[in-house]
Amino acid sequence: MTISTAAGVFDAVAAGPADGRPVLLLHGFPQTGLAWRRQIAALAAEGYRVVAPDQRGYSPGVRPERPEDYRIGLLVEDVLAITEELGWPAFDLVGHDWGGAVAWWTASAHPGRVRTLTVVSTPHPGALAEALRTDEDQRARSRYMIDWRETPATEDRMLADDAGLLRTLFAGKVPRDSADAYVRHLSRPGALTAALNWYRSGRPDGTIRPIEVPTLYVWSTGDTAFGPAPAKDTGRWVEGPYRFEILPDLSHWIPEEAPETLNRLLLGHLRAHGSRNHHAPRTVETDGSD
Repeated sequence: MTISTAAGVFDAVAAGPADGRPVLLLHGFPQTGLAWRRQIAALAAEGYRVVAPDQRGYSPGVRPERPEDYRIGLLVEDVLAITEELGWPAFDLVGHDWGGAVAWWTASAHPGRVRTLTVVSTPHPGALAEALRTDEDQRARSRYMIDWRETPATEDRMLADDAGLLRTLFAGKVPRDSADAYVRHLSRPGALTAALNWYRSGRPDGTIRPIEVPTLYVWSTGDTAFGPAPAKDTGRWVEGPYRFEILPDLSHWIPEEAPETLNRLLLGHLRAHGSRNHHAPRTVETDGSD
């Protein structure tokens, strides 16, 4: 489907009954909404209405050229515009990688719109900022973000030799047909530059607040981008009911590497918080096996 907003037209994948409980899925770099295809199928089968848009820059109809047009505030505005166009006054929000960052910021700024929050891999931005100041391990993991601000050198390196460098980011954990689809998508003129502009947009234009809505955070011990310091510190930034799931020995690409595990956790979270009248414990930490 396509979703028309004041910013432009977003491409999206949708499934499930039109009157189902709405769930918005936000992908990260270097993927598209199809990164969620296993979650889309599972949620739709349970009666949820699921929409997974290709975000700003990934949708050709919303691809501004300036890096500053990819500021986090504008990405949050896209979420609001998309859900308003869909007629969703409230919705469950799920994000991975950069989509996770957008999800954190959206839930912080608009708790009245977000019924529940689920974030995969990406720690709360406040926890990540603190780790970048104090934790050498996380600083080392995040150095690539500085390197990728080079332009057009980064695009040239990533797309050379049949996008060999771009493919290595998936570390063999994403199905080959999915990786091929992402590479084709980002090899089109202007697409990779738009995706990298998320890294080049500058610092957030505001301060993020603690999260009030019921939150599930799923992190894996094999994640090369986000280490244990910000992952374990994320709970300090959530004031509502909070569940922290640690998945041992999985990579950054949880939605595609371990879809059944993530689907079970996500569906459990949504069922536990079907309304705002909840009495769940604030924090539960597990290893993903319960």
